[in-house]
Amino acid sequence: MFIKQLPKFTKKISLLILLTSFLMACQQTPPSPDETTESTEKVTLRTAHSNWIEEHFQTEIVKIGLEKLGYQVETPREIDYPALYVSVANGDLDYSTVYYTPGHEAFFDNAGGQAKLEGVGMLTPNGVQGYQIDQKTAQQHNITNLEQFKDPKIAQLFDSDGDGKANLVGCNAGWACELIIEHHLDAYGLRETVEHDRGQYTALLANSLTRYNQGKSVFFYAYNPHWIGAVLKPTEDVIWLEVPFTTLPNKMDNLTEKETSVNGKNLGFPKTQQRIVANKKFLEDNPIAKRWFELVQIPAEDINQESLRIKEGENKPEDIRRHAQEWVDNNQELFNSWIEKASND
Repeated sequence: MFIKQLPKFTKKISLLILLTSFLMACQQTPPSPDETTESTEKVTLRTAHSNWIEEHFQTEIVKIGLEKLGYQVETPREIDYPALYVSVANGDLDYSTVYYTPGHEAFFDNAGGQAKLEGVGMLTPNGVQGYQIDQKTAQQHNITNLEQFKDPKIAQLFDSDGDGKANLVGCNAGWACELIIEHHLDAYGLRETVEHDRGQYTALLANSLTRYNQGKSVFFYAYNPHWIGAVLKPTEDVIWLEVPFTTLPNKMDNLTEKETSVNGKNLGFPKTQQRIVANKKFLEDNPIAKRWFELVQIPAEDINQESLRIKEGENKPEDIRRHAQEWVDNNQELFNSWIEKASND
């Protein structure tokens, strides 16, 4: 009897197997790790940095991470601030890596503020800025404070164009540092003895380095991270000048001496954080990108060294992309941990 019923039993088993296979096929297969970015694969992002070429490095590192997460990112544009902020606020750009706080707060607010924009992450913390002069001249004439430049004899030591005034290498027109320097010249009574040289900051600094190498006195605005900090080292080649008191323009006028002091010296400029500024709607629609922005960080020392490579001739877009990829390779374990968190959080 068992042998006679075997075919019916076998048919039931076969039918059960077919039904089970059909039900399993109808179930949604869990995405593989490579599929976790499927929702971002067709999203093309737009970004920009200013005409300060050193910002391209950070932009490329952030771009590499977004590409790893499945986004497509257009070739970064060059748009100087404050227009860059307006472009992000209006949705012409999705994000930028050049949100320097507190120096760019006015740009941020004037472009629409928190209704349209959001500052994300802490891309490069602990930026330092202020006035520097060569150490040799500082020691010979006991110069430690910017207020001493009110003395015409001190100012003439740094005169590079023969008009009797000290030539201060400053910032591009429209930059936050330019506004602060202009404010300081009035607040500290330096208009009669100091001339603010404005133009392409990097080119002006290169001229200062040439003068320094010729043994001449130099006086310039310095920002770290930048190649100048890797070439003319504070306490070895140059010194930071103190200011007589803290005074700042616009949105920064509420900052105190504590917020403009570094290692016990009041440098007159706020300590700077470089963050990512993004379109608010873009962040709402792209939580993976937002999480990436929150995680990625690049030390100032690494930017100094890369900036020096740019100065020494590796300044083409393909060079800077290579520098960025080398940085990722040298920090692969940390970079991968950020990618994993951005994908899974």
